[in-house]
Amino acid sequence: MTPLIVTLAGLVLLFAAWLRAAGTAITRVPRADALRDASDDVAGAATVADLLENREVVAPAVGVVVSGLLVVGVVLATAALAHSASLATTLWIGGVVGLVSFLVADLVPRRLGRLNPAGLAYRSHVVLEWSVRLGGWANDLLPEVEDGLEDEVEPADEEADEQERELIDSVLEFGETIVREVMTPRPDMVTIPVGGSIEELIEISTEEGFSRVPVTSDGDVVGMVIVKDLLRMLTDDGERPQSVAEVMRPVEFIPETKMAVSLLSEMQESHVHQVIVVDEYGDVSGLVTIEDLLEELVGEIADETDSEEALISVNSEGWEVDARLAVADLLKVAGIEESEPEGDTVGGLVLALAERVPEEGETFMYETLALTVTRMQGRRVSTVKVALTEQAETA
Repeated sequence: MTPLIVTLAGLVLLFAAWLRAAGTAITRVPRADALRDASDDVAGAATVADLLENREVVAPAVGVVVSGLLVVGVVLATAALAHSASLATTLWIGGVVGLVSFLVADLVPRRLGRLNPAGLAYRSHVVLEWSVRLGGWANDLLPEVEDGLEDEVEPADEEADEQERELIDSVLEFGETIVREVMTPRPDMVTIPVGGSIEELIEISTEEGFSRVPVTSDGDVVGMVIVKDLLRMLTDDGERPQSVAEVMRPVEFIPETKMAVSLLSEMQESHVHQVIVVDEYGDVSGLVTIEDLLEELVGEIADETDSEEALISVNSEGWEVDARLAVADLLKVAGIEESEPEGDTVGGLVLALAERVPEEGETFMYETLALTVTRMQGRRVSTVKVALTEQAETA
């Protein structure tokens, strides 16, 4: 009888390990990828996509079932192995069985679930669906604690708390941000050649609104001009400068892998407002200003000279939208009624639909809108093309 019980306990623990690995895997599968695979008729992808529609309930539900299986397996194995044994031996056997079960049915499966999350989740869609139903039912039996406290929160306090959470999230994300993710890419840089005239410099500064302009020579950045330096030179009675080379200053270079938080601290200490970013080969890949770093923390900063940009424009296919546009404004323009739109901005909505950093050209569906990413800036969605469709289709 003992071998039979031990075998049964082993099967229960192995099933718990499989379910733990599958539960870990499904939480790492973006729903957009599951929908795409489902459209390609990948087995199990449709079920996984359905489960991920309520992602927040998947992990707790699977965890309840796995915990139950672990308890059953450990109790059966301990009872069988410690049959007719002394108390000390029983305690020792129980500890060993519990430790082995924890390793075999919890830690190791979590690691395995991270190796090939999509494949494992798709192959395990049946047990996952069963576990989510059973675990969800078990969680529903738990009483709600302090239900109604939410109604007692004043709207003003709730808004303040939300702003505080957003600021804390920004600070935490900023601590893991590297310079490459916040820089202005090389193609978007406004520069002037080292042989350019002062008139050209004034014209560029006036048109673009920049007070600091990088100076280039043979495709490389060799210095920087601060437009404020021209004011003193243009008012002196002496000989006025004729070319940019006469007024440019040295420029600092930093690697694109440098942490943004370290760069901000160094720029504050050295009183530098703009640095040039280089890649691993020493080539210029972009530039970063102290304003770029601060905007990562507190959002967009505009002054009196910044012109208001149109966040949405109409074209023949729909709308070209700046990712900073509020989702509510987009839905209003599109004539879609949504009481609680998902995400604050269009960029946030795209990230929520993709559940990962999207690539340029990818399309995602929301209600009857097709959102196509047309430009990325680091990990940021910059611009999105929006088209109105008759019915939502899987991108």
